[in-house]
Amino acid sequence: MMRAIRSLTLLAVLAILVVAAWIGYGIYGDRSRPASTTGVVIPQGSTFSDIAAQLHATGIIGNTQIFRLYAKAMHADTQARAGEFRFTPHQTEAEILRRLQTGGAQIAKWITIPEGYTAKQIAAQLETEGFGDAQSYAAAFLRDTIVVDGFRTANMEGYLFPDTYLMPLGASPATVEAIMSAQFRKELPADAARKARARGLTVPQVVTLASLIEREAKADDERPLMAGVYYNRLRLGMPLEVDATIEYALPTHQTVITYSDLRIDSPYNSYLHQGLPPTPIANPGRPSLVAALNPRPSEFLYYVYKGHGHHAFAKTLAEQNANVAKYLK
Repeated sequence: MMRAIRSLTLLAVLAILVVAAWIGYGIYGDRSRPASTTGVVIPQGSTFSDIAAQLHATGIIGNTQIFRLYAKAMHADTQARAGEFRFTPHQTEAEILRRLQTGGAQIAKWITIPEGYTAKQIAAQLETEGFGDAQSYAAAFLRDTIVVDGFRTANMEGYLFPDTYLMPLGASPATVEAIMSAQFRKELPADAARKARARGLTVPQVVTLASLIEREAKADDERPLMAGVYYNRLRLGMPLEVDATIEYALPTHQTVITYSDLRIDSPYNSYLHQGLPPTPIANPGRPSLVAALNPRPSEFLYYVYKGHGHHAFAKTLAEQNANVAKYLK
């Protein structure tokens, strides 16, 4: 009886050793996958289970359950990066996991550019995310141009569309410009040229107006109303008096605009100069572009921020002064 128990125990141990050897070989020794250079795009927000399933579906790994258990044992299941990866042939699964952790096989990564970022802010974020030197990007963005509706832009400000991109690592400024301006053309409403001309503007001028909306508005439902204020002031020959243009003109960012700032000598100073600024002051998203093309008719000429993401609008200076006294205590 004891001999039988010992035999069964030995068999169980041998079975465990065989399974362990098989798992170990699958992780550290098997180099049959991938059979050829294979690429995979891992979306943002993917769980490690999602990643393992993608790797299995594309022939990069074998057993997904074993790969997941190995990653968990190595405390690597929360470290895998999203992006685009390219794996060369005949790597072990341990090597695959390490490349997911370190980005060693990563050829592109996700980057989100918020609405209302300036070209310089975009350049800074590209550097922070590991795409290259901010100064090189900023210099290119403020030097290079594209043609929009038959008009050559002054630079790329306003045409670097804010969105989430799978951007190639090491992308040149020209590549980034091409990707983001292509998205701008895609997002620009198809009737933009017709609606701009109906208001006596070019599409680049509408983009400039949209950039003002982007920097000033906080609630989407107020964007068309704010656009109407700007059109009303332009029609009457009134200076736009948009604080965001002062922020753009200042050499460094300031959270508070002072009365002395309102006298800054700059073509972007919309308190001193009538009409639109010479270029956009930021890169607007689609809601601001749509609002600039579809302003809500009103008699409003003024607005002031009243908190909680909303503004108080006024038809007369007296009403505006009353709103300022009420909301800017």
